Amino acid sequence: MFKSYSMELAGRTLTVEVGRVAKQASGAAFMHYGETVVLATATASDKPRDGIDFFPLSVEYEEKLYSVGKIPGGFNKREGKASENSVLTSRVIDRPMRPLFPKDYRNDVTLDNIVMSVDQDCSPELTAMLGSAIATSISDIPFDGPCATTQVGLVDGELVINPTQAQKQASDMALTVASVRDKVIMIEAGANEVSEDIMIEAIFKAHEVNKEIIKFIDTIVAECGKPKHTYTSCAVPDELFAAIREVVPPAEMEVAVFTDEKQIREENIKNITAKLQEAFADKEEWLSVLGEAIYQYQKKTVRKMILKDHKRPDGRAMDQIRHLAAEVDMLPRVHGSAMFTRGQTQILNICTLAPLSESQRLDGIDNMETSKRYMHHYNFPSFSVGETRPSRGPGRREIGHGALAEKALVPVLPSEIEFPYAIRTVSETMESNGSTSQASICSSSMALMAAGVPIKAAVAGISCGLVTGDTDDDYIVLTDIQGLEDFFGDMDFKVGGTHKGITAIQMDIKIHGLTRPIIEEAIRTTREARLYILDEIMAKAISEPRKEVGTYAPKIDQIKIDPQKIGDVVGKQGKVINKIIEETGVKIDISDDGSVSVCGTDQSKIDRAVEIIKSIVTEIESGSIITGKVVRVMNFGAFVELAPNKDGMVHISKLSDKRVEKVEDVVNIGDMVTVKVVEVDKMGRINLSMKPGDLVAKTEVVKEEENK
Repeated sequence: MFKSYSMELAGRTLTVEVGRVAKQASGAAFMHYGETVVLATATASDKPRDGIDFFPLSVEYEEKLYSVGKIPGGFNKREGKASENSVLTSRVIDRPMRPLFPKDYRNDVTLDNIVMSVDQDCSPELTAMLGSAIATSISDIPFDGPCATTQVGLVDGELVINPTQAQKQASDMALTVASVRDKVIMIEAGANEVSEDIMIEAIFKAHEVNKEIIKFIDTIVAECGKPKHTYTSCAVPDELFAAIREVVPPAEMEVAVFTDEKQIREENIKNITAKLQEAFADKEEWLSVLGEAIYQYQKKTVRKMILKDHKRPDGRAMDQIRHLAAEVDMLPRVHGSAMFTRGQTQILNICTLAPLSESQRLDGIDNMETSKRYMHHYNFPSFSVGETRPSRGPGRREIGHGALAEKALVPVLPSEIEFPYAIRTVSETMESNGSTSQASICSSSMALMAAGVPIKAAVAGISCGLVTGDTDDDYIVLTDIQGLEDFFGDMDFKVGGTHKGITAIQMDIKIHGLTRPIIEEAIRTTREARLYILDEIMAKAISEPRKEVGTYAPKIDQIKIDPQKIGDVVGKQGKVINKIIEETGVKIDISDDGSVSVCGTDQSKIDRAVEIIKSIVTEIESGSIITGKVVRVMNFGAFVELAPNKDGMVHISKLSDKRVEKVEDVVNIGDMVTVKVVEVDKMGRINLSMKPGDLVAKTEVVKEEENK
């Protein structure tokens, strides 16, 4: 027997089945939203993991291609490495859930979401987010939930809850908001330069919906929820804190952390650690948790300095941004480059342009996203934080940071018709001390302009932090947080946008939600900082996109042909198009709608290829003047190739105004000649003339028309 619970959510039925499947998990919810089905499970280990000072939470979002009736590609024909969307969805599920577990809990917890059926109008990502919250809430795992999640779109100026696929395509905003009972706990957004006021309205409209979902979850927990299990606390003993304060008084810790140089601060803490290890050498049980105790001592010190003394660790005012710098054209041979520096955070971004055929292909469960023309990648080498470790490729953090910057820039990119290029920007982290993702937005925006990409507006990003006290109205918002303020603070609120409005938001917090005044102040603070960066820093390095792409970037000409003529351009087994490529050295891409992109580095070769293609698809008319190559000589005349697979004949009597005894006296194979089309007969045969009188007369008419 199993229990089923249902509610209406944005015009569709959300059904939760408990006890039907996965009974051995700590908690399981078989989720149905419309015809989307996701199995969400939560499982915890019996004992805490030894030797760690963090909560080992793993979140998985598994896209099964059978859910959309597809067989995976490749030789193995099975799902492999998680897609980028899977990684990003896992992160969005993780961020609102993690703060709700006990701070001293060290048992391994896995939240697994398997997408089993997809109704494109009912988001499987949203279904998984709700499923994870429900599965954890009804489990025996300690959890201060529930939380709920809602998506919001903006269609024709109207806010839409949990938009359908068609509405998503027309929407100017893709907002995801997670809430607990009274506060917002997570925000993720991409938007087409949406105003701050509309964004705030959308956030709290989602919050109202979340409160209704939480009431629904409460009914499930009341009937199916298990008693929460006891666990071994990994909290630092109070007597250890007291002993530490005797060895290292609060004033000494304040001096240690009060510096704008990360390396100096780390050296100070290293010295304090050595001092404490020596003092507690005979207390092994304290030494095992000493690192966590020092971390918490730093945290309390920094939070007290900010909240009570209004003093930041590097001496800045609460709304002050660190030193900023911007420059372009750092690398001579790339298509575009720019570097943005904010304090000890520095990002060098490189832009690369290529034909649209090099767009990324996507093989996922969203049938509307089969390719991606703009790619932003973010790299975080260990040297950027003064550490050493081998590079193992991008992790979830790197993928998430790259996707956030990509989301911020997509709204200002030109259309494929305006700019027929695939675009890749890569953010290389040169130095890191807080908010490298937002520095990536700034450097990417400048690199795109330096590469000649006609973006609609420059985009900048900035983050703000938060330190809270004992009450909801006891807090301080910090502009441009550095790493220390991120680690020890309560919030990292990242906002990217233009002068006109917001293009991306990502909010991470470590407390149980934010009130409306805090969110409004954070959005206002980031807007002021963003406009300053755009006007005073970025605009002085590069104020607008360059008019042309760089010397080393490929040039692309795009023409439109009749789709019925595509076969003529390609030719049998590709012979015609391959011959054009061989002759000109260009790359040619043809779309089913007849769009033809010709790409190369030499404009004259591109022009020649376009000329050939136009000659193939253009009907040859009587009276036309054409230049072609002599491909065959007979005793009665010469055959001239006017276009691939299109030859015409110049009769010997039409080779010249004078009498010609032998065709070879006038032309030979390989000669380029200018001819006039005299006639195209009923059988499609083309008769030509090379008589100067015919050519001169036609040329004079053409010149006269041009002059007009």
